[in-house]
Amino acid sequence: MSTNEILEYKQPDAQDVEKLMLAVEAAASRKALQMTAIDIRKVASFAEFFLVCSGSSTRQVQAIADEVMDRLKKDRNSRPLHTEGYEAGSWVLLDYGDLIVHIFTEEARDFYQLERLWRDADRVELPDALKAEQRP
Repeated sequence: MSTNEILEYKQPDAQDVEKLMLAVEAAASRKALQMTAIDIRKVASFAEFFLVCSGSSTRQVQAIADEVMDRLKKDRNSRPLHTEGYEAGSWVLLDYGDLIVHIFTEEARDFYQLERLWRDADRVELPDALKAEQRP
């Protein structure tokens, strides 16, 4: 990372963090597994945060996606700029510009290992009350 990049790094906007936490709450309400929030601002410029989580079936993945979309629309009047994978349901991507939500089946998450690809990015600590079940 260059000196200029370090100087340009700033604290996240409070509204961006609120949007992330709202998505976390929505996913947790549908029993999302192993939620990880990633601050990608130091390593990428196309978004602020990733939220990565899993469902135990394609139906649960779709239910998590539905809840995230409904909650962000209702509470923030925010709709995804783009969605991918909803019909297949093994990996749903919800692109809100500053926030990108990845919802996987457990098998797809193990295969793609998204967190490994973004290992240089910072993790965002989630409040204990919002942490969903962790896989064994």
